[in-house]
Formats: sequence, structure tokens, C-alpha cells
Amino acid sequence: MTGRTPARFTADDYRARMERAVRAAGDAGLAGLLVAPGPDLVWLTGYAPPAATERLTLLLLTPDRDPVLVVPALEAPDAAAAAGAPALTLRDWTDGKDPYAATTALLDTGGRYGVSDNAWALHLLRLQKALPDSSYASLTEALPMLRAVKDAAELELMAAAGAAADATYEEIRKVPFAGRRESEVGADLAGLLRCFGHSQVDFTIVASGPNGANPHHEVGDRVIEHGDMIVLDFGGLKDGYGSDTSRTVHVGEPTDEERRVHDLVREAQEAGFRAVRPGVACQEVDRAARAVIADAGYGEYFIHRTGHGIGVTTHEPPYMIEGEEQPLVPGMCFSVEPGVYLPGRFGVRIEDIVTVTEDGGRRLNDTTRELVIVD
Repeated sequence: MTGRTPARFTADDYRARMERAVRAAGDAGLAGLLVAPGPDLVWLTGYAPPAATERLTLLLLTPDRDPVLVVPALEAPDAAAAAGAPALTLRDWTDGKDPYAATTALLDTGGRYGVSDNAWALHLLRLQKALPDSSYASLTEALPMLRAVKDAAELELMAAAGAAADATYEEIRKVPFAGRRESEVGADLAGLLRCFGHSQVDFTIVASGPNGANPHHEVGDRVIEHGDMIVLDFGGLKDGYGSDTSRTVHVGEPTDEERRVHDLVREAQEAGFRAVRPGVACQEVDRAARAVIADAGYGEYFIHRTGHGIGVTTHEPPYMIEGEEQPLVPGMCFSVEPGVYLPGRFGVRIEDIVTVTEDGGRRLNDTTRELVIVD
């Protein structure tokens, strides 16, 4: 795949994100944010410490001081090399010292803080013990829109990830399906995603025949047969941003019912997409897609939400689901992926990543949504 490599983020970009996060915390009535290793830390600083470390690593964002990243001394050189490091102060600690004392000295003894969802309970409990009058809220609960609205550079990366997933689909259509195991086709999908620039493959669902009625089947040992409907759902991270797309293919000519159900899901996906515009509540996207399927008598077989947010992870807030009243905002990115799942028989899902524009929505996946016949 050819094309210009999108620009990398600078220290100024990360500084602006941290400043925005502090303002959002204040607006939410929080004294600050405590950000542990994970997608929030990567998005705010560009730093991704070892995933398995049990040593305290924590970004402190408060309105009364510059950002501080508490890190173990042995990992401080890597933290200092992160793109966002010039925008923050590093405070390292060595084994045998108490990192919680150094951390709590920088916090308000009675403050309420937002904490990244994947913070270790071990660390949070030690902070609570040191500051018994403090309280905490998850970032998803307190600041669900923190990463939801993408800027122009992020949208460029999202579009590139979507194009890579599209290129993967165009190639997977050419491989043989019948007589091969789902796991073999899944391995083809993973290889193609990497070939087209993904550094991380998060999922490769290949759900053939009756397995297609399980939305999260992924891959198994079932041998694909002539006459199977196959749900393909795959994605991961390219240059730090997510892809996620679903198409449903058929081995040989489909039955009239299979084609009718596929056309129904395609119509529902189009309805969900056309509901996207600024100011509309997330739940309206779900309602639009779901109404098409329900009106056709298949409502009980659409068993999941219509969509999820995507960015530096492949699944994140906000969600396109009944009860989610968050208005759509230009720059938000999320999936629109209705489906119909007939137990013991087959399933159909069609999914695009969509971004909200100033007057509607734009798909980041452009492959055909028609039912494709494969060998």
C-alpha cells in the first residue's frame, strides 16, 4: 500500500492534550487525574511502559502544577525518550523506597480524582490508605469524551488504518475458503493486516456456517464448507490507531433467505450511517439501525449494540446503544455494525468505522457492502 506517512505527534501536541485533560477534570469537579499505564497514558504522553510491570507508574495531572510522571528508576530512561516527555516532569523512585509517599505528597489530601480504568487495584488501594479522605472515579465514568474527539492528525491516522483494513479485505476475498479451517483463514487475515502496516492485530473473527450466529466466535477448527455464510470481522492498530471492519461473504451461491437477510443488514447499516450528524444522541444511531431489522421481523436476532468508539484502542467509549444520550460531536469515531444471528444456522454483520463531520458522517471503510461470493 502506498501513500504519505502521517505526521507524528510532537511534545506540543501532548502538552495540549494534558492541558485539555486538566480543564476537563476541573469541569467535572475533579481535583485532577491519575493516569496509569495503558491507552490513556499513551494518548496523553506517548509513553507505553512495560505492560506487565507491577512497579508504580502514574501520571499526575492537577491544575496547580505541571504534569508529573512518577516512574521506576529502571524505566526512567525510556520514559524520558517518549515524545511527550518534554511537556512533563519525571520523578523516579528506586526499589526499596516508598513510591506512594512521593506520589501522595503531590495530591490534595481530600481531593476527588479521576483514575484510568486499567489502574491496578494494588496501587489505588495504597493511595487510598495514604490519603483516607480522598476519593476516586473511573475516567470512563467521569470523562467519557476525553479521547473521543479526534483532531485532524488523529483522523488522518484513523483513515490510514481503515484503508489498511480495506486492503486486507480486498485480498482475503481472493484466497480459497472451502475445505480450509477457520483458523487458517484467520491466520491469512492477521498476516494481511501486518502486511498493510498493522503493528498489532486485535482480532480476526472467521465465523462460518452456524458459527456465524455467535458474534464473537473469532476462529476455530471448523472446516469451511460450500454453502457457508461467513462473518469476517478483523482489526488492530496501525501507527497507534485502530481499525475494525466486518463483511459477510458466502461460499458459492446463497439461498434466497441468506441473500434477503444480508440485504436487510446492509439496509440497517446504511440507516445507522445516515443517522450520524452533530448533535444527535448516540442512541439514535442504534435506534435507526435496529428499527430496520425489527420492522422486518428479525429484531430478536440483533443481539448487540450498534457500535463502539475507536481510537488508540479498538473498543472505547462512547457506545451506540439505547440509553446513551451523549450527543455526537465532529471528530468522534465509532463503528456502525448491525447484525442478524440465526442460532444454529448463520449470521450476518456489516461494519464500517464512521467519523462525525460538520454536517453528517464519513465512512473510513469503503469496500463493497454487497454480498461477495468466494471460493
